[in-house]
Amino acid sequence: MPRLSPTEPLIHPGSTITTSTFGGWCEVGEGSRIVNSTFADYAYCDRLSDIANTSVGKFANIAAMTRIGPTDHPMDHASLHHFLYRSSYYWDDAVDDPDFFKARAARRTVIGPDTWIGHGAIIKPDVTIGAGAVIASGAVVTKDVPPYMIVAGIPAKPLRPRFAPGIADRLLALAWWDWSHSQLRENLQDFRTLQAEAFLEKHETATLASPSK
Repeated sequence: MPRLSPTEPLIHPGSTITTSTFGGWCEVGEGSRIVNSTFADYAYCDRLSDIANTSVGKFANIAAMTRIGPTDHPMDHASLHHFLYRSSYYWDDAVDDPDFFKARAARRTVIGPDTWIGHGAIIKPDVTIGAGAVIASGAVVTKDVPPYMIVAGIPAKPLRPRFAPGIADRLLALAWWDWSHSQLRENLQDFRTLQAEAFLEKHETATLASPSK
């Protein structure tokens, strides 16, 4: 497996990338399609992900065969079909509808930092997934998900918070996902071995004591 890069995303074979940008240490799985989206540092998606018009936060974990920000059709018109807006495909003298595509692209989905999007999940346009939230496999998310909430089902509904409210609020305040690459390496063992509350107890104190953190 090639090492990830701070400057170039690792794009696996068969993927198509259109009008999208990537931060450092990002990865796009085999056969994925990324359109009009941004991946912040350390974000990745597994194979056959289809992601459109989405802002993907730092350290987002997106499993295989997910669909995020799926594009929609003009349900209030006489027809739903492509010919309304991809008109150049059908007639030499017709142009595509720029207003339709502009409106579609403006409907952003936002995936927060350190989230986990399970296998085969679908997240609709205009939905925000809060930091640390978990979307169960096969869920269809039609509404915003609060930070550190676990949701499942069709449509997705809350199962339980990952942490007590105090822990979640403290993690949001610590915002470790904004630490530098060297800070992450320095504290790798703590990430591996400490439970969330113990991690907070150690690093909240260190953060207060050090202006650089």
